Amino acid sequence: MTTTETVTTDDGVRLWAERSGRGATPLVLCHGGPGLWDMFDDVAGLLGDLATVIRWDQRGCGRSGPCDGPWTVERFVADLEAVRRHFGLDRTALLGHSWGAQLALHHTLAHPDRVSTLVYVSGTGIGPDTGWHGAYKENQRARLGERPERLARWRELTDMPGRDGAQEREWAVLHWSAEFPDTDRATEHAERMAEPWLGINAACNKQLNAAARSACGTPGLYAACAALDVPVLIVDGAEDIRPRSAVDSLERALPHVTRVTFPEAGHLPWVEDPRAFQEAVAASLGSG
Repeated sequence: MTTTETVTTDDGVRLWAERSGRGATPLVLCHGGPGLWDMFDDVAGLLGDLATVIRWDQRGCGRSGPCDGPWTVERFVADLEAVRRHFGLDRTALLGHSWGAQLALHHTLAHPDRVSTLVYVSGTGIGPDTGWHGAYKENQRARLGERPERLARWRELTDMPGRDGAQEREWAVLHWSAEFPDTDRATEHAERMAEPWLGINAACNKQLNAAARSACGTPGLYAACAALDVPVLIVDGAEDIRPRSAVDSLERALPHVTRVTFPEAGHLPWVEDPRAFQEAVAASLGSG
């Protein structure tokens, strides 16, 4: 059974949330972005027999209520805590993807006694982004350039001031198509991500990305990860356009870590290798 609920944070912001699945283990999913919304339909379906899956849209995004921030890592960690409390969970497994992997990690560091296991999917580690961001941009343009017309239109829309809603959606689909190594199906996969189209919160994206960057590469973050007594599964797609070497910093720091890399997957590994993704997460949930 699937139920939709509203979580109210301590500062009065309304968050969309949904519970599904019938497994005994509670599992909260943290979507990427920042500024996007939950796109975990497939993941919830894959894991519903293993866990009771809770999905939510982060503040000011997607189906959650409008707000003006604040767009800080600490505020989003507190929002995730509000989700946990709303559903009456003493401890929960967390699965975060991309920016959501960073959020889930920061929540685990802040509240290790409330997290049974962390599944860190397609994140970018804990080092400074100068170590990977330039290569990511180059890889993105190279993959878009495999279809020159796609790259040309993406560039046109990127430089277009005041894009309307339809143009913003078209830009996002082109942008996301670079996340998939199968060029023939990339647009199809990206179109699924954009359905339904709920719009991108640009202020959230800009300010929260800056806040997350400022937290990376600090001695305190390395030390906190080294002291973390929670099992962590790192999941990578080898064909992610973000260099996977960025995640080495996190893997080296963690004392209880397993890493699984899917050789033919990109940034959304459950799309290209759903069975292997399901098996890897199942093993992690069993050990938490």
